[in-house]
Amino acid sequence: MGGIGFKARGRIEDMSDDIRGLDDVLKFAWERVREDEVLVHWTVTERHLQPFGLVHGGIYCYVNESTASMGGQVYVGDDKVVVGVNNNTDFIGQAGPGDALTTRATPVHQGRSSQLWLIETRGSAGALVARGHVRLTNLDRPAPPGTAAAIRR
Repeated sequence: MGGIGFKARGRIEDMSDDIRGLDDVLKFAWERVREDEVLVHWTVTERHLQPFGLVHGGIYCYVNESTASMGGQVYVGDDKVVVGVNNNTDFIGQAGPGDALTTRATPVHQGRSSQLWLIETRGSAGALVARGHVRLTNLDRPAPPGTAAAIRR
């Protein structure tokens, strides 16, 4: 998780100044980050779209890997670092500008060396928009001190 670009500061609300890259650009609102569930809310804007006016599939792949990685890191704590090794995402429904989406990640398996997470993104009416699985490897190297506590919410 050292590559996500923030210093462990104790609370997820405090991370916003240190987050770099897509998490900042996509404006995810992290409601819950736990080892058994991650919830992110986001509203589709022009920045999420492909040229045909729909959310780019890569955005769903990214939110899937990001949520699984955050929950997976909380699970392993600071003793290990998690990295994604497989991301399968199915695009089921459509979303466009102004649509409010919620992404929920839950673990299917959490072991000593790997994890498998199920991630679903739904619209405000509950319709399934995207669904995927992310497999994580738990690397035997320590995360920066305080990382797991900083992202847990």
